Amino acid sequence: MDKRIFDIIVFSWIFLGCMMLPILLFVTAPYGRHATRKWGLTIPNREGWILMESPALLIFLYFTLNAGTMKNPASLIIVMLFAIHYINRSFIYPLRIRTQGKRMPLLIAALAIIFNMVNGYINGYYISSIQHKFTGAWLTDPRFIIGLMLFLAGMILNITADEKLIRMRKDRSDGYKIPYGQLFNLISCPNFFGEIIEWLGFAVLCWSLPALSFLVWTISNLLPRALDHHRWYKEKFRDYPSDRKALFPHLL
Repeated sequence: MDKRIFDIIVFSWIFLGCMMLPILLFVTAPYGRHATRKWGLTIPNREGWILMESPALLIFLYFTLNAGTMKNPASLIIVMLFAIHYINRSFIYPLRIRTQGKRMPLLIAALAIIFNMVNGYINGYYISSIQHKFTGAWLTDPRFIIGLMLFLAGMILNITADEKLIRMRKDRSDGYKIPYGQLFNLISCPNFFGEIIEWLGFAVLCWSLPALSFLVWTISNLLPRALDHHRWYKEKFRDYPSDRKALFPHLL
C-alpha cells in the first residue's frame, strides 16, 4: 500500500477516535458494573473479553511475524511489548476476573472487535511494511528510551490496580466496596490511568501515526469510562472520598 494512502487511513481513524470522545461522554458503555440488557443480545462476560480483545493481538502478530521484521532489535522489543499487553488483556485477565453470571451486550463486543482489528492492522502493517527506523540505532534514541520507561511504568500501574480489584472481588461477600491504597487514594480508576500511560509510552517509543491513533482511541474510551465509574462510586457510597478524582491525580 502506498504510504500516502496509509497515512490518510490512519488520520481518518484518529479523527474518528476524536469524534467518539464527546459521544461517549454522554453514553455509558453497558458492561461491567454498568451492565444492562437494553442493548439487545448479551454474551457471557469472560467469553466477551476474549472475543473482543484477541483480534488486536492476532492481527498484529500476523503482520509483524513475517518478512524479517523481528530481525530488527527495536521492532522485536515493540512487538513483544504489544504482545505482552494483549496476552494479559485477552486471556490472562478474563480468566482471572470474578465474572460468573455477568454478561455484556453482543453489540459492545462487536464494536470492540472492530476497533481492535483496525488497531492491530494499522500498527502491525506499519511495523512490518512502512517504517524503516526500528534498527539498533533506535534503541538509543531518547524517544525510545523515554517511551519504554513510560510503557513499563503504565503497565505496572495497570496490572497492580487490576490485581487489587480482582482480589477485592474475590474477598467480598456483600457487593462492591470502596478501594483504598496505592493510586486508589487519589483516583477512582488507576487501572485506566496506567493503561493511558502505557499507550502514551508506546506512541513515544514508536513515534508513529498508528501508535498515536492507539493513544487517541485509548483516551476516548477510558476517559468517559472513568468518569462513569467515578460518578457510580459517589452515588453508591455516601462516604466516598470527596477529594478523590476520576482519572488524573489532582486534576480530573
